[in-house]
Amino acid sequence: MVPGISIGDNSVIGAGSVVVKDIPANCVAAGNPCRVIREVTDDDANSDLNWKK
Repeated sequence: MVPGISIGDNSVIGAGSVVVKDIPANCVAAGNPCRVIREVTDDDANSDLNWKK
């Protein structure tokens, strides 16, 4: 991560991503450079991958 960059609450950053711009809240971002892939939705909270159940 570059100094001065912020990552929003409840965002997920992919492993090995280089974050060079601010990442908004509630999104999934990955890549080099890191970019937003999609927003986190209510369906994500109900998926089988939710470890907070």
